[in-house]
Amino acid sequence: MFYFLLLLSFYLPFQPAINPAEGVDLASIRVLILVLFFAWLASGLKNKKIILKNNLKTALIFSFLFLSAFSVFFARNPEWSIRKLLFLFSIFPIYFVVSATIDSAEKMAKMAKALIFSGMAVSLIGIIQFGLQFIAGLEWTYKFWSDHIVIPFLGKSFGKAVLDNPSWLVNVSGKTYLRATSVFPDPHMFSFYLGMLIPLAIGLLFYLKKRKGWIVFSLIIFLVADLLTFSRGGYLGIFAGAVLTVGLFWKKINFKYKMVSLAIASLVVITLILPSSVSHRFYSIFNLNEGSNQGRIEIWKKASDILQDNFLIGVGIGNYPLEIKPTADYREPIYAHNTYLDIGLDSGIFNAIIWIWFIVLIFFDFLKKGKNNSLFLMGAVSITVFSVHSLVETAIYSPVVLTLFLILAALSNIEEKNEKSI
Repeated sequence: MFYFLLLLSFYLPFQPAINPAEGVDLASIRVLILVLFFAWLASGLKNKKIILKNNLKTALIFSFLFLSAFSVFFARNPEWSIRKLLFLFSIFPIYFVVSATIDSAEKMAKMAKALIFSGMAVSLIGIIQFGLQFIAGLEWTYKFWSDHIVIPFLGKSFGKAVLDNPSWLVNVSGKTYLRATSVFPDPHMFSFYLGMLIPLAIGLLFYLKKRKGWIVFSLIIFLVADLLTFSRGGYLGIFAGAVLTVGLFWKKINFKYKMVSLAIASLVVITLILPSSVSHRFYSIFNLNEGSNQGRIEIWKKASDILQDNFLIGVGIGNYPLEIKPTADYREPIYAHNTYLDIGLDSGIFNAIIWIWFIVLIFFDFLKKGKNNSLFLMGAVSITVFSVHSLVETAIYSPVVLTLFLILAALSNIEEKNEKSI
């Protein structure tokens, strides 16, 4: 089972879409997770031993899924709700399999390696994609990506929706650039994915005793690819993660690593100070008069008004778009641009609180277990990057991002001597 998890971790960002029926796109990772889950369940039943973590996080997951399912009864379009529920119930099983299978820091390190290797591959693809526009031209690169990458990895219906509502282009200082998306549907999901991998790579760098050169290389290309997404939410998440990392590690590391840290910090500061496309994009985060910022603030206001009217039970999971546009199509990208607000809108304020509580528990479990292990400590940073980025984007319906988040959440369950399972 452990080696299947390693293969799944490596396969995670590359998984092509399956089209079982007209208008239905199925991320193949969802099928693999269910196959893995039922194989784990069958093995447990055969051996009369199924391990579930006896902790509050397990209870919160069941509560989250229950309230999400309960919201179907109040949905304007129950079919949309059921489709969203099927998505959640096909991804969340990975949490239970990883929690039961990865039971040591050594196994966690091997899984981190698999995730980082695949992350390096998709990062290089994203960097090449961005660079191609300066060689072959923006139009040619855009057309090549839309013709040859979108449909195989996203599926026909979802791929068409992405192409009809693209967020691939960004205008910075009067110049238009194609943002790095790699094999992801948009730069924001790509940035979510990279943002969680960067701290994991740093943790592995401190954890391993030798052969660290490839990790340093991975960190460089992760950072470059993340910058080329031009995702301001991603920048915000990385900034929050960097501040936390310095706070956690400064007293623990020796002089050599402090000098390396200062050099990296100086490079980041110079990148943000010197006039460039990246620095201009970063500073626009704080410009409330900027067009997309004003649009997002307006979206939050409308979403908050709807939440006030549906405070306890929400509008039904997946039904928020119909509150904004009654004639909306299922795949129209209408959401609140805030994960916590989106969950509250879908299934009520209590479910949003449950989700936040779940994240807080993961964070503090990693901190507690990270006193003598950099992998756990940087797990807390990965969760921080995800939670801060979630303030301005919603990624829980991305099969890749949600799977990676649940894998990290499950790794926080690796037991110390005084913990118990049932």
